Amino acid sequence: MALILFLLFLLASSSTASPPAAAPVEIIRGGYYPSWTNSSFPPSSIPFSFFTHAFYAFAQLDPSTYELIVSPTDAALIPTLTAASSYHLPPAKVLLSIGGENSNYSAFAAMVSTPSTRSAFIASSIAAARRLDLDGLNLDWEFPNSISQMSDLGYLFVEWRRAAEEDAAAYVQPPLLLTAAVYFASNFFLSGKTPPVSYPIAAMAASLDFVNVMCFDYHGAGWEPSATAAHAALYDERSNLSTSYGLKSWVAAGMPAEKIVMGIPLYGRTWTLKDPAVNGVGAEAVGPGPGGPDGEMAFSEVAQLRRGQNSTTAYDEVAVAVYTYAGKVWVGYDDEKTVAEKVRFGQRLGIGGYFFWALGSDDDNSTVSRSGTFRKLLKPAEISDRFCQAENLKKKIGKSEDSLIFGPKHTNSKTQPQK
Repeated sequence: MALILFLLFLLASSSTASPPAAAPVEIIRGGYYPSWTNSSFPPSSIPFSFFTHAFYAFAQLDPSTYELIVSPTDAALIPTLTAASSYHLPPAKVLLSIGGENSNYSAFAAMVSTPSTRSAFIASSIAAARRLDLDGLNLDWEFPNSISQMSDLGYLFVEWRRAAEEDAAAYVQPPLLLTAAVYFASNFFLSGKTPPVSYPIAAMAASLDFVNVMCFDYHGAGWEPSATAAHAALYDERSNLSTSYGLKSWVAAGMPAEKIVMGIPLYGRTWTLKDPAVNGVGAEAVGPGPGGPDGEMAFSEVAQLRRGQNSTTAYDEVAVAVYTYAGKVWVGYDDEKTVAEKVRFGQRLGIGGYFFWALGSDDDNSTVSRSGTFRKLLKPAEISDRFCQAENLKKKIGKSEDSLIFGPKHTNSKTQPQK
């Protein structure tokens, strides 16, 4: 009898005990590592305490065989990146990114077009990832621009996933992470096609671990030389060229929010002001400022400009953007304040995390890189993003929340994201 009473006591105690705490969901904090920065910023310089994923940029396709090419230089450098990541606990996951802005567009279009060419790419990419001891792969095709190309891309992702699962089962290993870098919106509306060309969301949601959404280069002096602009604004009440619109469009299209990773630039876009006295967003300009034909300035250079005696820095609370001007030089960019606000927005939206383009562009203190880290789960009262404050925005600028988040539907524009 005593034994029965004791067992009943244990049962009652276990039924009232608190369940074990759920393991925290990993927030993706990624960064692209451009191979061409190795001489000035070797992998050993990456502050891995701020990152969970590193994307090695870039490998390319063989335009004849459609197999993945890993050059001897890349084959030598990638192991130094994986080694550097392993020194931090837990180690960051290292993925190989394939393509990029300057890749062979036609080779990608041809590769996805038939089962045999897709198979050649898939087999070679998985083999390369295993040979180099990588955690995954990242496809960066900029950008499929027809219905048939988007459809073929969907077939690629489904077949890629199937092959990755078969590879994992055959060698008793965790499956490779399969990811893609994509346009800032779920439909490529700046292609000029009517209706806009949409990504194969169902195939992507089922086959990819996550997508890196390139939320930057909405504007730039290289293609819009006559007026300054915030090239990575969180909000834009005049158009749908904004991070909030892009991310919301992916969610609305059916991509699981937790598989969406927000892109944040570690660089600014520069213009040369026509009149230094007229220096706000939209000020008349005569072309790019410092940073080459497209006016690209790393945040480390922006930080130096900000410290100058003749510089002024202004924060656009409505757009969630920051800019600095000094004389005729004008640069729009993200800093620790705008990044923190974007991360809060992303957390409220329930997305999977964020990534930076590109590692090596921050200042010596990793000012921007560290500002996005999730040190704690924010309480609702602490989430101050404008997505949660629609009424305040209506009063401030006379726009509804929907117009701020989505903008005019499918606005055709000459503005072309570049990276």
